[in-house]
Amino acid sequence: MGIAVVSGATYVCSFGTAPGTLKAAKAGVLAGGMPAATISDAVPLASVSPCGLCTTVSNPLVASATAAALGVLTPQPCVPAPVGTWIGGKGPLISGTPGLSSEAKLLCSYGGSLTIVFPGQTKVLY
Repeated sequence: MGIAVVSGATYVCSFGTAPGTLKAAKAGVLAGGMPAATISDAVPLASVSPCGLCTTVSNPLVASATAAALGVLTPQPCVPAPVGTWIGGKGPLISGTPGLSSEAKLLCSYGGSLTIVFPGQTKVLY
């Protein structure tokens, strides 16, 4: 059983240097007094914010900067590149879309994954 994820939740990327913040797209349902997130809240920059600097050479910006630095890993700003929706943690339907649970993860097209570290509230369980 997971905890309902809401706007303001924080997550980390396995290749990021700082946590990011989630913003729920639909404000109709509240959990713990905050807008509840759904598995489709995976839109880059709109609902999924950057995670500091990206440290994988799978990211073309990092690969280019690292090559220019003669092979020395040169992290670059994180621009989220989610693959699909959040997986593995689903709650009750919110406007026809499963709610987002703290057990979910979001895969990045550069090879990393985002995992929830704080769901934004602690009162509502899924």
